[in-house]
Amino acid sequence: QVQVVESGGGSVQAGGSLRLSCAASGVTYGPNCMGWFRQAPGKEREGVAAIRTGAAHTAYGDFAQGRFTISRDDATNTLYLQMNDLKPEDTAMYYCAISRGRWWCSVREDDYAYWGQGTQVTVAS
Repeated sequence: QVQVVESGGGSVQAGGSLRLSCAASGVTYGPNCMGWFRQAPGKEREGVAAIRTGAAHTAYGDFAQGRFTISRDDATNTLYLQMNDLKPEDTAMYYCAISRGRWWCSVREDDYAYWGQGTQVTVAS
């Protein structure tokens, strides 16, 4: 059974940085995509970034380009999201997700089968 657990959220001042982590267990297949999504209060969930096994392919939401960097450690099935120059509008619950076997990664929710419970990121102005 695949399980996904996020960590690393917290509160930070605008302009600061945070690094989120996501540990996936029970993953016995590849290649696959791991991705970050976020949902702010009153808004729909949106894709932040995604990366394929071996980091052969990445995808980012438009707002994440240049400020956020996704990476993964395939040996431990751990996903990371480095977030720099954070803004108040980045405040949201951040979710990690993993797909079933997949070659091409996107930030579309429908591409992902297993989800974590989320970790809260709050950016103060």
